[in-house]
Amino acid sequence: MITTTDLTKVYRARGSNRHVTALDGVDLHVREGEVFGVIGQSGAGKSSLIRCVNLLEQPTSGTVTVDGLDLTALAGRGRRPSRALREARSRIGMVFQHFNLLSSRTVQGNVELPLEILGLTRRERSRKALELLDLVGLAEKARSHPAQLSGGQKQRVGIARALAGDPKVLLSDEATSALDPETTRSVLQLLRDLNQHLGLTVLLITHEMDVVKSVCDSAALMRAGRLVESGTVTDLLATPGSELAAELFPVGGTPSAPGRTVLDVTFHGGTAAQPVISQLARSYQVDVSILGAAMDTVAGRQIGRMRIELPGSFEDNVVPIGYLREQGLTVDILSLATTDAPAAGALLKEGAA
Repeated sequence: MITTTDLTKVYRARGSNRHVTALDGVDLHVREGEVFGVIGQSGAGKSSLIRCVNLLEQPTSGTVTVDGLDLTALAGRGRRPSRALREARSRIGMVFQHFNLLSSRTVQGNVELPLEILGLTRRERSRKALELLDLVGLAEKARSHPAQLSGGQKQRVGIARALAGDPKVLLSDEATSALDPETTRSVLQLLRDLNQHLGLTVLLITHEMDVVKSVCDSAALMRAGRLVESGTVTDLLATPGSELAAELFPVGGTPSAPGRTVLDVTFHGGTAAQPVISQLARSYQVDVSILGAAMDTVAGRQIGRMRIELPGSFEDNVVPIGYLREQGLTVDILSLATTDAPAAGALLKEGAA
């Protein structure tokens, strides 16, 4: 549904000849009907990316395709967007961090604004706006003004307004970062409900891992203008060494003594509810120390990560590690206690295969 190819955005710093690269060859693919999260720290290029997706920012180079249309080819040469681009944008909804509601208009009037631009009659605008407000749970606030609303309610109005043009794609620019945790959860649940009930494809950017954990089917980690990791959340959690997996489920703990092997074990699917670690300890008579653990629900599935310590060197634990992998767990070896590094490397490759 959304594809960017070798997308680059370079800004010229004001008052100097210095240039800043915000996007550096970004290749992004968002499948139809999924919720895709792009996460990264401030300055990573997230906002530039989402603004280039709907061409609020003109990319320096590369292409942006949304629902089969190459938006960069529709942009035109002048500063004003072409008519074809304006029509394409009407099918892309945008939710902003700071709501951007007009204080002089009622809630219903704010939702009607894009419908006015689309040329609907007053009766059509009123009917559509009330339907959308009912969809986001604010039908009773239609005649209120933004100053009378809470932050979460304002964001719901922003979402209703973004849906006015019956978009196939909804872009969310840090939509929950100004909200408290409880309100954030309710807004994220609304986005998930809209995704499922309307078949919306949702691309959201955030710096909060809990947002990805709560609502996203797929995710990408962005750093210094580049996507350094991307995939479905379940695939990322099953990938040894995944930075996103480690950030989603941070587990701490250091070896209690020299000469021990430390593993990060990821439980997903049916294994999350199985007593695999206790079975390991009984079957192989090995003392397992749990250094840290985290468990939560991601994309509707229970996922867990655990950092464990096994006594002895890597060579002593090849069989227990193989047992964990045979149970369908992802095993990431953090600490190799061994005196024979080449042999350990060969055993590690064999176990991973």
